[in-house]
Amino acid sequence: SIQSLRLFADLADKYCGGHLRFTSRNNVEFMFDDVSKIEPLKKELQAAGFPIGGTNNAISNIVHTQGWVHCHSSATDASGLVKSVMDELCEYFTEEKLPAKLRIAVACCLNMCGAVHCSDIAILGIHRKPPKVNHAVLPKVCEVPTLIASCPTGAIRPATVEGKQSVEVIQEQCMYCGNCYTVCPAMPMNDPENDGISIWVGGKVSNARSVPKFTKLAIPFLPNNPPRWPEVVGAVVNIVNVYAQNAKKFERVGE
Repeated sequence: SIQSLRLFADLADKYCGGHLRFTSRNNVEFMFDDVSKIEPLKKELQAAGFPIGGTNNAISNIVHTQGWVHCHSSATDASGLVKSVMDELCEYFTEEKLPAKLRIAVACCLNMCGAVHCSDIAILGIHRKPPKVNHAVLPKVCEVPTLIASCPTGAIRPATVEGKQSVEVIQEQCMYCGNCYTVCPAMPMNDPENDGISIWVGGKVSNARSVPKFTKLAIPFLPNNPPRWPEVVGAVVNIVNVYAQNAKKFERVGE
């Protein structure tokens, strides 16, 4: 919120010469040259209701994409889902009691503008139906060659429907990515009854102790149940708890 940003700016001016930054994982870092100011700053942040953590062997803030409010191809929400998950995992953010660092990411569709391919736990929104082609509107708002070229699997083919130039979708080849809707608003993907969430585990960028890894599918489908997504939250919390209780020191989830 604007109030939070103003508070952060005021605290940065007060304690660290106005220097703070937002990291790629949405953490707020205050930049110090005087360690004696760290504890007073932490007390003010905690008094204002802001949790402090996300470093070393803890969960960092969740990287996420834009969600329903801002993204045209989203299969799920972003900020609401992240809030629901982190409310249940906050102790692992504020305390350094995990075997190693743990990174969670959320992407709202298969285009994955979040880091779901290389996070310990990834929450990925998925479409399960091909786009609905609005044949009446498509010739007026879309360039058919560009639309066909947008499909990474070649599932979109030219077609004539009721005497008008349009396209057809070969369902067996469609991977529900939403690329076509990005270039053509007459190809909507959103489907509240069939869109949902999948859970992936085991990715990491780090090269320590084992090579980098991509995530692997663990749960193929969970329902979208806003505002608190109990099924998704329960699954993620269970994975984190099993990891926390059974992993060896320094082991990442995929290891």
